[in-house]
Amino acid sequence: MYHEQHAAAAVAPLSGFTVGVTAARRADELGALLQRRGATVLRAPALRIVPLADDGELLAATKELIDNAPDVVVATTAIGFRGWVEAADGWGHGEELLACLRGVELLARGPKVKGAIRAAGLTEAWSPTSESMAEVLDRLLDEGVADRRVALQLHGEPLPGFVEALRAGGAEVVVVPVYRWMPPEDLAPLDRLLDATVGRSLDAVTFTSAPAAASLFSRAEDRGVLPELLDALAHDVLPACVGPVTALPLQARGLDTVQPDRFRLGPLVQLLCLELPSRARTLPVAGRQVEIRGHAVLVDGDVRPVPPAGMSLLNALARRPGWVVSRADLLRALPGAGRDEHAVETAMARLRTALGVPNLIQTVVKRGYRLALDPAVDTKYADT
Repeated sequence: MYHEQHAAAAVAPLSGFTVGVTAARRADELGALLQRRGATVLRAPALRIVPLADDGELLAATKELIDNAPDVVVATTAIGFRGWVEAADGWGHGEELLACLRGVELLARGPKVKGAIRAAGLTEAWSPTSESMAEVLDRLLDEGVADRRVALQLHGEPLPGFVEALRAGGAEVVVVPVYRWMPPEDLAPLDRLLDATVGRSLDAVTFTSAPAAASLFSRAEDRGVLPELLDALAHDVLPACVGPVTALPLQARGLDTVQPDRFRLGPLVQLLCLELPSRARTLPVAGRQVEIRGHAVLVDGDVRPVPPAGMSLLNALARRPGWVVSRADLLRALPGAGRDEHAVETAMARLRTALGVPNLIQTVVKRGYRLALDPAVDTKYADT
């Protein structure tokens, strides 16, 4: 018993699960956090960041603020704030912009933005502990924004709810678009992620920005697989978002998402460490604890990688635990197996080898196969 408990405790929480990463910024950081917890990671940037250093819209907004200083400036991302100052430098307006920002109430969304502000020789007036734009909005509205000019450095996408709330409170809002999201130049990784999601070979897809979710849906629509994508995300592949703003494009399509309480990468990964194992099927089979994960099985806490065909068979058996499943039904569960029931026998032999415990799956002569569910549990399932 001690050995079994010790082995189970040693298993990384995301071992046996495959997680898709749609992030463009900080994708390596998120991928590394997931891999350290045992996940297999499929990276596919759903968008790319295009700086607007030569963009007339950014130049016009910068000149407007220099000529008519706002009361408040909200800096939302470190990369965006740095890009803004660098662009102003390139146009010869760097010192004028910094002088303008020194005289206003400068709000920083989080610690990284705060660092960028201080690196520019400025000091923020306030920063929320949650790194949430909702908390920034609450502060502004509590202070009162009537007849105040508020400049908002956008972080890649418009923030309509934020801007509308300020305008409804009587503020004049100036948006500062420092960079934009565009579709990735190489669509092949995104297509692979789409295919993996639709094919249910992913257990979760992570989203760290609303534009990434919108871009994934747009690509699925272009390829004619949007209904299949939405069905997969609704039933089999967990959509995990870093925060409520990121979740909006998914919720607009009727999808439920999970989000951490703190809108950061670490809490997002910790949430997956709780959610994915809790969704795994655990059954007592032949005196063993068998936990069925995305591409692996835990047998008494030992991780056993299983090939895709074997996982298809095992999932088909686990849907009817203790019951005999015919070769014909198992053949239908095998992707691309055709009509030859010999493919079931071949895949079953490989599955048993992968599990390392041959008596977990019983052969029932002339009928098919069944999971060797423990007797007490077998009776319970037979009664339901």
